[in-house]
Amino acid sequence: MRLSTQKAQDKWTSVDADIMWFRDPFSKFDKDADFQIACDYFNGNPSDFRNLPNGGFKYVKSNNKTIQFYKFWYESRLTYSGVNEQDASKDLNKVCTMHANCCVGLENKVHDLGIMLGDWRKYKESPANQMTRGSTGSWTVPQLCRGSFHRPRVAKKKDGQGRKS
Repeated sequence: MRLSTQKAQDKWTSVDADIMWFRDPFSKFDKDADFQIACDYFNGNPSDFRNLPNGGFKYVKSNNKTIQFYKFWYESRLTYSGVNEQDASKDLNKVCTMHANCCVGLENKVHDLGIMLGDWRKYKESPANQMTRGSTGSWTVPQLCRGSFHRPRVAKKKDGQGRKS
């Protein structure tokens, strides 16, 4: 599922539903760029092809260049079949969003994103973080998402047959 919201008349933000926002990413954007995308790895040089873009979060100004780009991107799925545009910064001082694209199943995503939110809260409340900003924090290893691509999908239970909360 992808959510699109109109930021301004000619600008759009597209965000997958499994993106968790930790802080406002818009302050990190280049005001002159037409298209900006989240990266799993960003080395500081926006022109470097060794960065690892991830299409789960995009910010786009609508103009002829970006329209042509999207047409090219859409057609590229035929040329590069089997390749996903969404293939994580480990430093919590830099992370703005987290994408659970490595996980299959809504219950798995919700569970592990909840754990991630707990990690974020611990990081934000940490005295070391508040005093020095020297702590990079750490993420808990995913529990239900780990290996979810290789497990068989479990059929959802019909109403009245599910587990009790």
